[in-house]
Amino acid sequence: MAMSGSPAVVMRLVSSAYTAAEKAGTIVRKVLHSGELGIVEKTGANDLQTLADRLAQQSICASLSRCFPKITIIGEEELPDEEIKEDLIESGVSEEILQKTCPEEYSGLKEEELVVWVDPLDGTKEYTEGLLDNVTVLIGIAYGGRAIAGVINQPFYNYELGAGAALGRTMWGMPGLGAFGFQLQEVQGDRRIVTTTRSHSNKLVTDCVDAMEPHEVIRVGGAGNKIIQLVEGKASAYVFASPGCKKWDTCAPEAILHAVGGKLTDMHGKAYCYDANVKHMNSAGVLATLRNHEYYVNRVPQSVLTALKSQ
Repeated sequence: MAMSGSPAVVMRLVSSAYTAAEKAGTIVRKVLHSGELGIVEKTGANDLQTLADRLAQQSICASLSRCFPKITIIGEEELPDEEIKEDLIESGVSEEILQKTCPEEYSGLKEEELVVWVDPLDGTKEYTEGLLDNVTVLIGIAYGGRAIAGVINQPFYNYELGAGAALGRTMWGMPGLGAFGFQLQEVQGDRRIVTTTRSHSNKLVTDCVDAMEPHEVIRVGGAGNKIIQLVEGKASAYVFASPGCKKWDTCAPEAILHAVGGKLTDMHGKAYCYDANVKHMNSAGVLATLRNHEYYVNRVPQSVLTALKSQ
């Protein structure tokens, strides 16, 4: 613990990120229910931004920077500097997280050493199409280039249960401490179930998926959603042999995956770096597993390795 019994800075940040993610999830639901999504195309029909993306990012970034003015926050959406309305600010904390003992290696970290990667609405295309279980809010915390904590909010968890169901859930994790908010499960037996992209596929992606010799392939949206599939035993590997994914898509999921013994790398098996000054694109693809990472790395075709240069 930090001096005088007060929680370490990183634990306070995770605790604030937890409530900020929940607030963002509420915003995402509210915009959907309003029926006014405010969709704009960023680079094309598969790269959308909605009012929910914009408001959720404003809410998360303003809430965290107000409490932690020295952290670096990198959000997906390029938004103009403007006054953030007070009702978007979340000042609460998760007492449960503050009660946890900070892993020794992170206990002395200072605000200015931490980088926060924010995807305010991962799975925007699916959000606009009503595939609501694919949608997540992602807040990842990095130090020294590594993802050291992550929060994932699923705003529409349980939505298929209809009226009366408690909507949404938030999970979080820290390597060295554990992961919380879900029940860790593994795919049964020796089945290889590969989860991959729903809307960004191409020959490299399908060749790489085929090379894993999967018993089953699941195509869904959202990087956060695919990592949830890994930790809940619905898939054994997330394979995306393409440069479409960004650091804000993988930072939070990677921290949670590492907290339960999993691994996330590029297609060459190399770790991604989450320093403030790195390129945002994960240009060498994403390969994530709960177990047996080497098996999947070793099966990546040479054509994929040649096409996707490691950073």
